[in-house]
Amino acid sequence: MPVEFLGIAATNDGSETTPRSGAAFDKEYTLRLARAHEDHGWDRVLFAYGSGSPDPAPAAAYVAGRLDRLQLLLAHRPNVSYPTFAAKTFATLDRISEGRLTVHFITGGNDREQGREGDTLTKDERYARTREYIRIVKKIWTTHEPFDHEGEHYRFHDFVSDVFPVQQPRPNVSFGGSSPAAYAAGGAEADIYCLWGEPLARTAEQIENVKAAARAAGRTDVPRIQVAFRPIIAPTEELAWEKAHRTVGAIRRRRGSGVVRHHRDAARAAEPQNTGSQRLIAIAEAGERYDRALWTPTAAATGGAGNSNALVGTPETVAQALLDYYDLGVDILSARGYDLLDDAIDFGRYVIPIVREEVAKRDAERHAQRDERTGRTPQTLSAVRG
Repeated sequence: MPVEFLGIAATNDGSETTPRSGAAFDKEYTLRLARAHEDHGWDRVLFAYGSGSPDPAPAAAYVAGRLDRLQLLLAHRPNVSYPTFAAKTFATLDRISEGRLTVHFITGGNDREQGREGDTLTKDERYARTREYIRIVKKIWTTHEPFDHEGEHYRFHDFVSDVFPVQQPRPNVSFGGSSPAAYAAGGAEADIYCLWGEPLARTAEQIENVKAAARAAGRTDVPRIQVAFRPIIAPTEELAWEKAHRTVGAIRRRRGSGVVRHHRDAARAAEPQNTGSQRLIAIAEAGERYDRALWTPTAAATGGAGNSNALVGTPETVAQALLDYYDLGVDILSARGYDLLDDAIDFGRYVIPIVREEVAKRDAERHAQRDERTGRTPQTLSAVRG
């Protein structure tokens, strides 16, 4: 199966290690970073969502109108707009991008962050709302006659959109989470299921949970799996590990200065509310290094905030580590460095080509084995076609 790479579409140059040098929405930097991804082999970039951050939808539209190939993953929280409005926004953006949009729905794992924009539902209520929201959006994208909806969280009558996506029947839906409620919602509704980078054995367990949830929802297919990491690469193993320790030191200094407002308030709570962060902290407490290259101190330093486990080593080592996840059934690999621009370029130059080449070899071997089992050789296939 093909492999895809997801990067980050940040709107400024700030990160966990470095304060931003300009405004929260730096138009020139936003485009420069996106273009670096497009020029260096990445497939798509994520426009993330935060309660006080620049609105990702117009940022995505700005990039879409200036780049030709890069696909867009737009994060969206159901609490911030009604689904009828959101569905039109997404369809319009798919039109602007000529069919390059995927929508990532965020249920929200932190009550305080959700409350900043007036969301007072409990976590379970939020998951129920997200499932209803996604179903409505999908129906609006694919229905050309007016319809009514009477649900637990949304009610409307006689609605039909006048703008439809370029992609048919609709754009893909992305979803993430590590709790039973998340597996149930994403297993039922998602085309792509997103996980944070964990050790291989734990990732395999999560993949099985997603597949089981999809089967329980009556699906005959399963979501594609995406896993996210923070790569730290250098020309030698020694230099990579020196860079890794410098990175953690910079994260800790930034935290200690009190100037960083941490993602989802993970740094303010003794234990984060969302299951994914709890898992990252538990993994970090159990050990620093796992498998080929997974390193947990970056996650520990941020309180398990979001995508924070690192892969450390040379480009070859990190590429082989990513291939280990590919062999588990992961075919979308998300990566984001700490120097957003330079790391995106380096990863694109030195890691992505290795992974793509090895995936092509694996696919060719699988096809050859399948043909051997079925007795279909190149000669017999030519005869059939002739």
